[in-house]
Amino acid sequence: MSGGRLTTHVLDVSCGRPAQGMRVELRRLTEEGDWELLKSAETNDDGRLDEPLLEGDSMQAGRYELLFLAGAYFRRGGSGGDASYPFLEEVPVRFGIEDPQAHYHVPLLAAPGGYSTYRGS
Repeated sequence: MSGGRLTTHVLDVSCGRPAQGMRVELRRLTEEGDWELLKSAETNDDGRLDEPLLEGDSMQAGRYELLFLAGAYFRRGGSGGDASYPFLEEVPVRFGIEDPQAHYHVPLLAAPGGYSTYRGS
């Protein structure tokens, strides 16, 4: 049994609050080179997911992608207003998991005109 986990959270930095209701999809790169959808979830009131994206035996070494559906969030009233075509539609964050026993936290700091991410704790 693995002790690692993968978590995320999203902050709307243009207004200084958690990005509530942003859809997040987790994909894993297969041996064939395709992105396999593993999980889809929506951020809660705190901009976090209610449970880890991966944990236990599902936490495996490999290449992953978190896809943040930022455009839908901003169209629904995030700080980007009601723009029909927000600058950021989808934000893909591709990363590797080397140690399945470790905690990988991949936050997204989003605004209508840009974003930032890092490996958090």
